[in-house]
Amino acid sequence: MFSRRSLAAILVVLAMVGLACAEDRVQSELKFIPHNKAEKTAGVWVDGQYVGFVKELTGDKKIVLLPGNHEIMVRQAWYKDQVEQVVLEPGKATIINVALVRDEHPNTREATGELKISATPTRAAVFVDNQFAGHVDEFNGAGKAMLLTPGRHSVRVALPGYLPFETVVDLRPHQKLKLQTDLVKGSITEAGSLVNQPVK
Repeated sequence: MFSRRSLAAILVVLAMVGLACAEDRVQSELKFIPHNKAEKTAGVWVDGQYVGFVKELTGDKKIVLLPGNHEIMVRQAWYKDQVEQVVLEPGKATIINVALVRDEHPNTREATGELKISATPTRAAVFVDNQFAGHVDEFNGAGKAMLLTPGRHSVRVALPGYLPFETVVDLRPHQKLKLQTDLVKGSITEAGSLVNQPVK
């Protein structure tokens, strides 16, 4: 037989499990269905805050939100932003069908400078000249680099919960350059406006 103290402890544990299950039913999950590489590597903003790129937002990185109205933005370089207003219902999953439309962009034949970026965490967002360019992992490794026109470019690497890294590069024609940094942990409020307020 259980003592009164043991029985009370068991009841507390059962109550906590019940509360956790109830909380799970209240939360809403957001799922993304991409159809090509550009959509899989597109950045995602929820209510103006960068949360990661499409293909990583599963498992322990899945997006779980409180029910209600939310603005979802999916962004990729050379594509038009996909913006959706969604109403999340308690305990239900909402699916976002990612369907990016190519945007007109300037002639890239003059883009002869090559920039590689090595940074941790690799899921951090990369902005060049205040435009979202992708995430770090897209610009590091064999065959991965960003082509830029010769001249000065501002580069920013940012992720909520880390202090942003900012620099200016001055590329010469056909020059290959590599930036390397480790983002330092900091307050989410220090991530900066380019993470929580995308610039078009």
